[in-house]
Amino acid sequence: MTWTYQLTIPSSLNQQSIRACLRTWLIPKRIQGQLRQTRRIQLNGAPTSIAQLVNTGDRLTLTFIPSDFRTPTSNYIAAATAPATILYQNSDLLVVDKPAGVKSHPNQPGETGSILNDLAATLQPTQQVPYMVHRLDQMTSGAMLVALNPVVVPILDRLISDKQIRRTYYAWVRGHFATPTGHFTAPIGHDATDKRKRWVNTADAQPALTDYEVCATTAHQSLVKLTLHTGRTHQLRVHLAASDHPIIGDPLYDSQAESAPRLMLHAQLLDLQLPFSTTRVTVPAPLPSLFNSPHLIIAALFQA
Repeated sequence: MTWTYQLTIPSSLNQQSIRACLRTWLIPKRIQGQLRQTRRIQLNGAPTSIAQLVNTGDRLTLTFIPSDFRTPTSNYIAAATAPATILYQNSDLLVVDKPAGVKSHPNQPGETGSILNDLAATLQPTQQVPYMVHRLDQMTSGAMLVALNPVVVPILDRLISDKQIRRTYYAWVRGHFATPTGHFTAPIGHDATDKRKRWVNTADAQPALTDYEVCATTAHQSLVKLTLHTGRTHQLRVHLAASDHPIIGDPLYDSQAESAPRLMLHAQLLDLQLPFSTTRVTVPAPLPSLFNSPHLIIAALFQA
């Protein structure tokens, strides 16, 4: 099995070396070295050196093989619990609308029932397979990014870590905020008393940053728009709970969770930088109807 990319050099890379192109496209150094050593780079149909300069319109061909990757194969069992709703797809990746209550991926060999099992079944007729990039907690709904080959997995990981892929969420939380916008900056680490949980300012805490904007309020609740700048485990849930505004229905951080129908957190938007491209795409995930139900209100915000 191989994965071949035929890339046309854009004007932004005119008179750059092939090495600089590979760096710009965020191909890991280890894979760059393997491409070079095994002569799997061609310029306009001929083998070439990574020191070679390219011109606008040149055709660069890169051929990847399984040994280039730490996880070259995708072995999720193709078993659909429900048809996967794909919000966006190209040859490298897709964005799926994950329902609340469905796991992002199986945790045990042979396990099914996750969104990746559903996607493996949905993609079977196309002979494509899903690769995990971006996880959502089981009770969180919304837009989730999935790779379609191992080539783009490290590239997408790097784009996420470099904040070139931005994620926006909506959540119904308890209480009201003192200011309509703000930031949560408390570092997050493992909770000392409960291994399932995370908390702020722990001994192993790592930097975390979340922006919030209040969109609407009811008598005792607020609808907030949340933007992740880092990707710590349970980041939104912990930042909100630590500010005394737990997400409604959060089984770990909301003391009144049993009174709610579900965790009221939805990944509403992915703003993507596409691999091997300067193109950005914005992929929204429709807000679940429950978010606009009578006891939580404000449908008008989402009719645009």
